[in-house]
Amino acid sequence: MQLSKEDMLAKANAASKNTLMETLSIEIVDFGDDFLTARMPVTPKVHQPDGVLHGGATAALAESVGSFASHVFIDTEKFFIRGLEITANHLKSVSEGYIYAKATFLHKGRTTQLLDIKVTDEADNLISVCRLSTISLPKK
Repeated sequence: MQLSKEDMLAKANAASKNTLMETLSIEIVDFGDDFLTARMPVTPKVHQPDGVLHGGATAALAESVGSFASHVFIDTEKFFIRGLEITANHLKSVSEGYIYAKATFLHKGRTTQLLDIKVTDEADNLISVCRLSTISLPKK
């Protein structure tokens, strides 16, 4: 029996318990054959001192959604995913609401993966553009 999309999202979000994703209230909200989307609330707990979203929190959202997308792609019985490098270009400030990170694959190799991650606000304004490379490593 194949799980419904709602059940898959619930299972994915349950895997985030007691992690940075839970600490930052990151939630996976959508996925498809070639993308995965997560959201994070912009509240004072992710602000920098002047009251706008901290770039590190944005990078944490981007790495979380990209790593999770790579994780979905591999055989988790045999392999695990680790991030190799993340870059983030922050383009616009935001101080409240939600931001959304949509990860899409640029390269889906057996060993390495490269993802493009666009971070937008609720009005679909581009907040940050990130790139994440991941590696699939065999479980021992």
